[in-house]
Amino acid sequence: MNRRELLAKCAALGSLTLVPSLALPDVLFAWEEPGKNMKPTPWNEVGPFYKRNAPRTTHLRAPGDAGLPVTVSGRVLDTRGDALPGAAIEIWQADHHGRYDIDGYRYRASLLAGGAGAYRFDSVMPGHYPGRVGQHIHYLVSAPGHKSLTTQLYFATDPVFEGDPARNYSRDPLIQSSDLVRPVVLQGDPKAIVAAVTFEVVLERL
Repeated sequence: MNRRELLAKCAALGSLTLVPSLALPDVLFAWEEPGKNMKPTPWNEVGPFYKRNAPRTTHLRAPGDAGLPVTVSGRVLDTRGDALPGAAIEIWQADHHGRYDIDGYRYRASLLAGGAGAYRFDSVMPGHYPGRVGQHIHYLVSAPGHKSLTTQLYFATDPVFEGDPARNYSRDPLIQSSDLVRPVVLQGDPKAIVAAVTFEVVLERL
């Protein structure tokens, strides 16, 4: 009798009790495949402002740029929790005033995840603009053997969420999951504050 059969038999005999939020198939899967338990990052709209061939850089912010400096870091993983080194990440966003650079490549970048699937870039907190409710940064992420993902990063400090993104995230009708709204930590000297955000991207296997 393997582990899956043993667990199922215990449940059938009443030796194992599950809380209402747990289904037996989910428990069997988690026990049989303990590393395969990461939720894929939710999809989100690509939007109308995507441009190909963004420059390879991790510095979107230039000296003197208006707006709150922000550093975004994270990892690209698969649903097993394994790192995806070399994953391609494209990023684009509006500037502090809510404007996209259509003619050039300001606030647009492409980068590769490092050996542990890690990535990092610096920018400014994007502004609001007509037609969109929440501040956001666009992502297009791909890795061999995995489904490409288009998604967006949102910020828990956005005034639209009124301090409660778990409840108010749907005020932006394009946000389908509060998982895309990430905490913001203020760091640095009081005269040189930088917002730090962590955003891990989880890709599904093909």
